[in-house]
Amino acid sequence: MDFDINASLTPDAAIRLIEAASGPADLFGSQGSPDASRRYRRLARLTHPDTHGSSGTAGSSWAFARLAELWAQHQGARGPRLARGDIANFYAAGAGLLKLPREVADNDLMDREAAALALLHHGGNDRFSAYFPRLIQAQRVRDPRSGAQRHGNVITRLAGFRSLAEVRSALGGGVDARDVAWMWRRLLVALGAAHRAGVIHGAVLPEHVLIHPGEHGLVLVDWCYSACGTPRAALPAIVGRYRDWYPHEVLAGGRAGRDADIWLATRCMTELMGRRRPARLAAFARGCLLANPSRRPHDAWQLLTELDEVLELLYGPRTFRPFAIPA
Repeated sequence: MDFDINASLTPDAAIRLIEAASGPADLFGSQGSPDASRRYRRLARLTHPDTHGSSGTAGSSWAFARLAELWAQHQGARGPRLARGDIANFYAAGAGLLKLPREVADNDLMDREAAALALLHHGGNDRFSAYFPRLIQAQRVRDPRSGAQRHGNVITRLAGFRSLAEVRSALGGGVDARDVAWMWRRLLVALGAAHRAGVIHGAVLPEHVLIHPGEHGLVLVDWCYSACGTPRAALPAIVGRYRDWYPHEVLAGGRAGRDADIWLATRCMTELMGRRRPARLAAFARGCLLANPSRRPHDAWQLLTELDEVLELLYGPRTFRPFAIPA
């Protein structure tokens, strides 16, 4: 059903072409076709709702949206948009997810994530690999309107995981500290492994910490705000809706170190517990949130040992405690 790029085409004919398309190749040709961008631009002009004035708006709006979806698939997204993140949209891409920034100006953040994930999985050490998403490939997607390239990352999918933001929302009265204990421990392991690899996450926030309730798994995602190869660095950006979570020196434009990751991780866990914080854990948390960066914990592994001591005083030897999130 491939159409002739040089033939005359009316808006109604363009809509019919899009309606009949079974996939991107019907409109744009095969992957790598030199005419693909021209085909997209031409169909977009013809099906834009403004082209039809007051008539045919519903049909043209549908066709225009369908065209955008097929174009995204042609560029590497193998399915529709699945989720919307801080700076990027997520599309199905085979066994993975294509994470594509909405703005070209955020390409550098996607590059930071790719560099961080490469470091975290460097050398094939699988001991801590389960704590981090895996980069399948970095991908460049050209914007047909401006010609600019957006930098995307295809990353592994995570089945059965829920964010701490979802957990907190589902358990509005606060999560039992005995359940928070395993999440806190695993988050410190993830940070310890990242810091050992020379990576500061920079945005340890509830949406970026995913847990698997049944298996007690944890994955730290969204490495777009990370810094690699330096003990302290100015973060490239902060997540605006969590502005009041960050240490004061970060908001003042100062450099963030491993202590900043620990600070944000502590905020995640104290927020998760809400008012259900035992006094010993509350005191432990206060020690991670000191105003002076030099007095805060910097070593996640050492902090994990200290946390285990507090937990043993509170609850005795560790045992597996089933955890479920209400539907």
